[in-house]
Amino acid sequence: MGSGNGRAGAPAISVVVPVRNEAGNIAPLVAEIAQALQGRAFEIVYVNDGSSDGTEQELRGLMAQQPWLRQIRHEQSCGQSAAIRSGVAAAQAPIVATLDGDGQNDPAFIPALVAKLEAGAPRLGLVAGQRVGRKATGFKKLQSRIANAVRSAVLKDGTRDTGCGLKAFHRDVFLALPYFDGLHRFLPALVRREGFAIGYVDVVDRPRGHGTSNYGFFDRLWVGILDLAGVWWLIRRKRRVPQAQEITLAH
Repeated sequence: MGSGNGRAGAPAISVVVPVRNEAGNIAPLVAEIAQALQGRAFEIVYVNDGSSDGTEQELRGLMAQQPWLRQIRHEQSCGQSAAIRSGVAAAQAPIVATLDGDGQNDPAFIPALVAKLEAGAPRLGLVAGQRVGRKATGFKKLQSRIANAVRSAVLKDGTRDTGCGLKAFHRDVFLALPYFDGLHRFLPALVRREGFAIGYVDVVDRPRGHGTSNYGFFDRLWVGILDLAGVWWLIRRKRRVPQAQEITLAH
């Protein structure tokens, strides 16, 4: 397929962007991602998670101009974790970068995430963005601090900010993780569970471009608590797979 730098062949990086009702943010973000990855073979995979606005039409128009832009569509909204997994499953590159589709994650940090992941291979399984100067309301910052503190105390995953959408990882590592709704909030802990180290890059947060947030606090509070308990159980139940060797008789 075509790649971001105009050369034929498979992309080296797939950028997965989950969106729901983000029509006004698509064109500016696509342009920024392309600029950030200029000179590298890449593709951008937007996962349209049951949008009811002009998201699909906006993507169709851009796809007619950019062969490296793809759209995966969910008929109904299935949530951010499902959208990310659909995008990663459809990705054609061995390295996947993710970011939110609302414009708050700056694509200019993608090369730094990918470079750190490549430099740390095969030990590093994930490089996560850690937001500084976060552009959010005081209440949202407070709820994030509480959620991150509770998660860190329970899972001991060494991550101060799992809510940042900017991440880079090996596609095969992600697809080997146990899937559940809410997976994207626990990626560092689950990747550690598989025996990989985690890298971090400080990233600058930005204000949302257009529209309003699709995610609230109280509608996911109790689900998040249940997810946390489930991830804790998964980590506790992890056992090393024995290296089996067949013994044959010499003739």
